[in-house]
Amino acid sequence: MPKPLEGIRVVELARVLAGPWAGQLLGDFGADVIKIENPDGGDETRHWGPPFIKGANSEDLSAAYFHSTNRGKRSAALDLKNPEHLAALKKLINSADVVIENYKVGGLKKFGLDYESVSKTNPKLVYCSITGFGQNGPYAHRAGYDFIIQGMSGFMSITGEPDGQPMKAGVAITDILTGLYAVAAINAALVQALKQNKGSHIDIALMEVMAASLANQNMNYLATGTAPSRLGNAHPNIAPYQVIPVQDGHIILAVGNDGQFARLCEILKVGELARNPLFLTNQSRVENRSALTEQLAAITSNWKRDTLIEACENHAVPVGAINTIEDMFNDPHVKARELQIATSLGVPGVRSPFFINGGTTSNNATAPALGADTESILHELTGGWPAKS
Repeated sequence: MPKPLEGIRVVELARVLAGPWAGQLLGDFGADVIKIENPDGGDETRHWGPPFIKGANSEDLSAAYFHSTNRGKRSAALDLKNPEHLAALKKLINSADVVIENYKVGGLKKFGLDYESVSKTNPKLVYCSITGFGQNGPYAHRAGYDFIIQGMSGFMSITGEPDGQPMKAGVAITDILTGLYAVAAINAALVQALKQNKGSHIDIALMEVMAASLANQNMNYLATGTAPSRLGNAHPNIAPYQVIPVQDGHIILAVGNDGQFARLCEILKVGELARNPLFLTNQSRVENRSALTEQLAAITSNWKRDTLIEACENHAVPVGAINTIEDMFNDPHVKARELQIATSLGVPGVRSPFFINGGTTSNNATAPALGADTESILHELTGGWPAKS
């Protein structure tokens, strides 16, 4: 069965994570994603290790980080300062449906690779610019770093223990979310291009993505005028919706309504808690969270993790284990869904987390070696390097 974006060509002028994440997902949808890299070292993430991936003959296949976000692409090593290379890249962009770039604002204009320039010869082009702060505004000139954006956006002010440091996420969540938002915008713009024969310039900023993604916490502030604070693993609007101790570790309780809370209390043999006016409704439980947590923890600490999880599952009380990444990959459900894949060279990977019409669309080709496809791509376009003028 053809993939949704088969026949779509994407030129990726992007490095590190947000842009490449978008490119990899478009590739999983079937697009031909051509990653443009500087011949001198390529994408920085090729060197962001350890760990590094080794081939069958112990050859260096770049850092594991690079493989996490460049599966299924082709690599062309082109130096934008080389006139011959630049001419080849312009021909490639003229053949493309999408360009993804994450240069500093105005950084591609001097090469004639900005949207205004390339759209003159390719008016249906969807051109996605990913930056830290957008194409205009007082911070537009600043570079965008995921960690800094997590801090500036307010995300870290609501993440971490109340008496601890503000805390970043364990992955570059700003970059990941930006890549996902970029794909949504690109796909919408592709539909417009098909219907109206008109391209688009997408301006997407890490700062705005992370700020907009604060969801209910944004509305908590806008509704009250009071900025939310760090609550550790507790939820600002629901209780008990948090990590709770057990005899051999911790579990997650995600009690979302009064019926679930009543059933939890019956499991723990403290039915009177569900009838206590202090804990009768979600609002009262949120207002009396500390007292509720203290009483629940005193009881759950006497339960074994798996025993309590099983009891909750049997009584429709939302509950979950706190797995390591190793535990996650070994989970029987994750194994049944075949989330882990092996790419064409046997390099382990993770498929995109969706099925379409019952089938996965993931591209299982290994992330490319630097410049591995330069010559073949140029021959597809022109039969070789463009003639010197």
